[in-house]
Amino acid sequence: MWNEERKDYWLFVLTYSLIYVALKLIGLLLGTDFLSFLFGLVIFVPSISYATRRLHDVGKSGWWQLILIVPVIGLIVLVVFLAQDSEKGENAYGVSPKYP
Repeated sequence: MWNEERKDYWLFVLTYSLIYVALKLIGLLLGTDFLSFLFGLVIFVPSISYATRRLHDVGKSGWWQLILIVPVIGLIVLVVFLAQDSEKGENAYGVSPKYP
């Protein structure tokens, strides 16, 4: 079953995606991408933070986000890491909230 950390991360991604698409559509109607660009800029640091927290839950370093530099394979590998279940017990980043 989904644990809270995984659920929190994917709800953040869903919310971010829906808002971004809505702002992109509004930008198309207005003829500018300023709103979606500004939203992406504002949400950039929190998205890195959420992904790092999720990677720490599965026992990986937050630096794994840099694998996105590799065009298609990097995205696939990162999504697999983010979708994994949290590690049981303690890892290098602390005690798992799911398995205290």
